[in-house]
Amino acid sequence: MSRIDDIFRDHRAAGRTALMPFLTAGYPSLDVTAQTIPALAEVGASIVELGIPFSDPIADGPVIAESMHEALLGGVTPSDVFEIVRCVRKKTRMGLIAMVSHSIVDRMGPDRFVRSAAEAGFDGLIIPDIDLDAARDVKMLTDDCDMSFSLLVAPTTGGRRLEQVIDLCSGFVYVLARVGITGERDAAPEVTRRVEELRRITALPLAVGFGISTAEHVTAVTESADAAIVGSALVRRMGQADDPVASARQFVSGLAAGLARHRR
Repeated sequence: MSRIDDIFRDHRAAGRTALMPFLTAGYPSLDVTAQTIPALAEVGASIVELGIPFSDPIADGPVIAESMHEALLGGVTPSDVFEIVRCVRKKTRMGLIAMVSHSIVDRMGPDRFVRSAAEAGFDGLIIPDIDLDAARDVKMLTDDCDMSFSLLVAPTTGGRRLEQVIDLCSGFVYVLARVGITGERDAAPEVTRRVEELRRITALPLAVGFGISTAEHVTAVTESADAAIVGSALVRRMGQADDPVASARQFVSGLAAGLARHRR
């Protein structure tokens, strides 16, 4: 059982839903990232997704793509991200998940990457661009390290492909609220029907992301799903703020106020 399993189990037992903010590691600086993670735990975040900067981010809109570009210009490496997590893990027991391109995992070597991530203190991985054959190998490694492993399920994913993706997931399933790329949206996504469909084929928690930007969006998503994932809206605010940590703390506190409760 991973820490992610424990978090969702405890939330379900209490009738609570989870907020999962996304941060680009090293943006606007490594020090800011290290300070922001424990700050978010204090204001209602249950799990933080930490994006490892990559030169060609998959499915990311302009805000996150630019943040990764800036982090790479600053020299941020996967080893730097592991070191941040190693330090932060001493301060918080919240869930920490690496969002990482398969190219980085493959370049380092899957066994070395997964074990390094686990030793640093990561509780799980999301690899959005991995193919299913490679995912099977990584899943064995994450299972061995008691880490979660989550793949993305698009609104258009169905049939045998959907079954295969969900079979490879552990911890939770990452459900895309919309087709296209990440980014802020005005309207809340309609995910109730999709969540109900997925509940019929998996008992895993369902975390919904892509275009979740406000507390009202968080409410709309978590009325049916187990968690809401917020990325671009948070990353943009941090990039524009004089005090990125305080800005992140204030914004995530407001988002957490929108979390719906489920009947136990």
